[in-house]
Amino acid sequence: MKNTGDGLLAEFASVVDAVRCAAEIQRGMIEREPQVPEDRRIRFRIGVNLGDVIAEHHDIFGDGVNVAARLEALAEPGGICISRTVREQIRDKLPYPLEDLGEQSVKNIARPVRVYTLRPEAVAELPASGTPVEAPRLRRSALAAVVAAALVALVSAAVAWWVWPSPKSSATSGAAGAPAALSIVQPFVAPRLSIVVLPFVNLSDDPEQQYFVDGITEDLTTDLSRLADMLVISRNSAFTYEDKPVNSKQIGRELGVRYVLEGSVQRLGNEVRVNAQLINAETDTHLWAERFDRDMGDLFALQNEITGRLAVALNLKLINVEAARPIEHPDTLDYIFRGRAALSKPSSPDNYMEAISMFERALALDPHSVEAQSQLANGLTGRVIAEMSDSATTDIARAEGLVEQALTASPGSGLAHYAKGHVLRAQGRPEEAMREFETVLALNHNATGALFQLGWCKLMTGAIDEVIPLAEQDIRLSPRDPGLASFYWRIGWVRLLQSQIGDAVLWLEKARSANPRLAGVHAMLASALALEGETELAAAELGEARKLSDNDRYSSLAHVEAAGFTGSRNYWGVPKVRALFEATYFAGLRKAGMPEE
Repeated sequence: MKNTGDGLLAEFASVVDAVRCAAEIQRGMIEREPQVPEDRRIRFRIGVNLGDVIAEHHDIFGDGVNVAARLEALAEPGGICISRTVREQIRDKLPYPLEDLGEQSVKNIARPVRVYTLRPEAVAELPASGTPVEAPRLRRSALAAVVAAALVALVSAAVAWWVWPSPKSSATSGAAGAPAALSIVQPFVAPRLSIVVLPFVNLSDDPEQQYFVDGITEDLTTDLSRLADMLVISRNSAFTYEDKPVNSKQIGRELGVRYVLEGSVQRLGNEVRVNAQLINAETDTHLWAERFDRDMGDLFALQNEITGRLAVALNLKLINVEAARPIEHPDTLDYIFRGRAALSKPSSPDNYMEAISMFERALALDPHSVEAQSQLANGLTGRVIAEMSDSATTDIARAEGLVEQALTASPGSGLAHYAKGHVLRAQGRPEEAMREFETVLALNHNATGALFQLGWCKLMTGAIDEVIPLAEQDIRLSPRDPGLASFYWRIGWVRLLQSQIGDAVLWLEKARSANPRLAGVHAMLASALALEGETELAAAELGEARKLSDNDRYSSLAHVEAAGFTGSRNYWGVPKVRALFEATYFAGLRKAGMPEE
């Protein structure tokens, strides 16, 4: 594509070709200078990335190029660094012993980049550069489905020119487009969580509303790009399809994505209606649809709410779709998806056990996976907080160790910070946990889990008036969330502590209906009903709490107090909050018939 002084920039139509080329270059350089002293040899560093680029005349630029440049800088002389997306595409296609370097924070890139490397020692062990790498053959016509400008490889060396003479025995190391190289190209497979947000259609009569419509598309693209494992096509590429009748299968092939999101916006008087549809680009089938009707007012606030809700709902839907795919030999990411899907179900001992099992398998395949470490820590801590663990001390200790590993490897990981906050919460350390959840929200303002946990921290530290707005924001962002019962429960217990008993009963009953398996909800509802004088109903709820609990937590007030509030042993918040629990929750449990000892 172009020379860059002491390096060059190259564009490939195939990710497999790019990585194979990089490996053969490095292997060829070893053969080229066998008699030259080590300190006099020319050494290349190579970075390979799969991403969006902008083409202009004889140049390309954009985030795809920027990431490739950062990967090149991370590579050792004589070595290669590739991004996670590239790793996913060449898995099982190229037999190179790649080493996982974990999440790396790099200059001018907002999110950490997962990096894999082929070290110089590994390059030296590869077959001679003229030896073809075995792979299934593919007709040349299949290359048309691969999008040019989707892959960037950046090569940097200590000289301004590059000459690589072919060994005499080489049949494939000559021109870049040699037929022998084309005969072993692998078919392109879209990354699993890959999506393009097409420009939403403006169905209003007023063309001046187009800025609002485009704003939804752009904000949703940004919000989705913050989600773990998500590859999102840039706004510039997506907008090239504006007002063009192109089907989703074609878009999927051209952009290399598995999912397409399309939608429309229509203003009706003082209201606005937003429709969105998620389409499987491989089969052209609709997977999910949502409609939002809202009053006009502050358009920017409305835009934020709509895009936030869409991002949260899409994340849940995509994870469940990917987890349901039948795969004969699951890899680390497959197990992570399945674990996340299990965690997205309503809380139950079986669901926690399934999630933890999946994350354990992911970690067994990749012991250095920051995501597997963090997700496993969340599963272990979550079941302790949900009062569904019979090994709480062991679970928390293991989770704490996993979080320490994750943050050491990737200090900028929002997921790892969330897991740390989760552990701190379970340990009854809300002030420290609050900082972790605020860090997560700074990275992704639609992180409903962090909003929820931040509400608990606010409650335990005495900022009770700030709790309900956070719970309401959770409900707005994810009104169909599998954890909706916990959002209702949060509002119910605040109302109980505020002695608004009637409101507390209403919210706690909603929580019970949303998930009848939460022992803590039944116990709190028992307290609220008893304070209202409904002692028979209160006794029934208390009996249900005891039946659902995996221990004798609700057998006496002494056991309740020792257990602490939602997983934090002996912890009931700062003195002001503890006094409120004494005056309301404990008092109600006494009236419901719970003995002192």
